[in-house]
Amino acid sequence: MTTEDGQVRIGIVGLGNIGSYHAEFLREVEAAELVAGLDVDATARRTFAEEFDVETYEDRADLFSVVDAVIVTTPNRFHEEYAVGALEAGLDVLLEKPLAHTVESAERIAEAARDADGICMVGFNNRFANPVEVLKHDLRAGRYGDVTHVEANYVRQRGIPGRGSWFTSKEVAGGGALIDIGVHAIDLALYFLDFPEVVEVSGTTRAEFGGREDYAYLRQWGADEGPGGFDVEDSASAFIRCADGETVSLEVAWATNRPDSDEFVIRGTEAGATLDRNDHELTVYEAGVGGANHLSTTSVETRESVPHRDEQRAFVRAVREGTLDRNTVDQALSVQRVIDAIYRSSAEGRAVRLDE
Repeated sequence: MTTEDGQVRIGIVGLGNIGSYHAEFLREVEAAELVAGLDVDATARRTFAEEFDVETYEDRADLFSVVDAVIVTTPNRFHEEYAVGALEAGLDVLLEKPLAHTVESAERIAEAARDADGICMVGFNNRFANPVEVLKHDLRAGRYGDVTHVEANYVRQRGIPGRGSWFTSKEVAGGGALIDIGVHAIDLALYFLDFPEVVEVSGTTRAEFGGREDYAYLRQWGADEGPGGFDVEDSASAFIRCADGETVSLEVAWATNRPDSDEFVIRGTEAGATLDRNDHELTVYEAGVGGANHLSTTSVETRESVPHRDEQRAFVRAVREGTLDRNTVDQALSVQRVIDAIYRSSAEGRAVRLDE
């Protein structure tokens, strides 16, 4: 849905840090106009209105009446309420990851999206980073042959969000490090494999640091209220097996006694690669017999990109064209089912089949 001049009027739902982050980038997106915001907190509404010079609302019906599309950036527990409400109102939706705080809530969002006239895009912004775009292009072109395994790492030596924030509340977030940052690692791994059918997951989650009185850190995103505000996991390890033999090994942590790592390792029959998402570096590894047996290593350089902004541009384009071909709800639901299976596997101490 757009205005007569093709502009997409957008409202932000959830006016915290990530909502303001999205609002900043919308200023750089052609054919997009930020017109309103919504939050249940009066202070957040007032601050956002002053910073971005737009109307803010407490009631979702008021916001829905003045926009063509919404970007939902609320805590996970409230994704369903606002995304489903917007879809039922005929609006287009960009929903921040993860799809929801539970797999049951995610299923309901996916059902609403299938029945809606508008589109629902899920905010896995890492797919829009230029090294990722190059890697995905070459995967589609066959440079890597058959990709059989992906090592996915998203590990912080110390990086728990403020203990006591909604990020560390199972009731609101649905989990900890796995559902917060692990969701990105799982999404990229399955994206590189073209979202094969996942048949079995074995995983373990751990809470080793967030509940400690002597948790040592240098910085946090929010104020630290101590271990009493922490009832989720701070790390997870998992192995994912797919129907055609592809596999994914996963390491995720908010806090560990090891260096940070945001690296993906791609293993294919014709080539392999390492993607360092943190440093935006892509390295390709190949071998051949032409002339003589040889190994080659290629460093791929790309222009600097802003994934959140490019994600928004893709969303606005999809709204204007009325079709969505990436970052779909069904893909996000596949990721959510893997997350749920890891939690169940850890709780039950066994591998979990997704058809159970």
